[in-house]
Amino acid sequence: MEDQWDFQLLSRLVDSSVAFLSEFIDDWLAGDMRVSVFKILLSWLLLSLIAIHFAWRVYGHTVNDMYYRQGTGGQNGGTPDTAPHLSGWESAVGDGLKSHRD
Repeated sequence: MEDQWDFQLLSRLVDSSVAFLSEFIDDWLAGDMRVSVFKILLSWLLLSLIAIHFAWRVYGHTVNDMYYRQGTGGQNGGTPDTAPHLSGWESAVGDGLKSHRD
């Protein structure tokens, strides 16, 4: 009995998909406004994906190095506790490093 329900559900899905594609093709050939909007949005999506792909090829290594630094210990397999150009938690007066008790 359950196999019959699965077959009916699958049959309805296939029929609905074929009807939708048939209507879409008719609209595509007729040059309907919805199809024009769809073409514009699809072109925008493809152009964006291509641009992201090329940008990642150019800048991906740099971005990856910013978040996953190599080294020993630390978070993400080597992120240092502080950036190399900073000397820790220094005050504006120049008191040096503050301890937990301060």
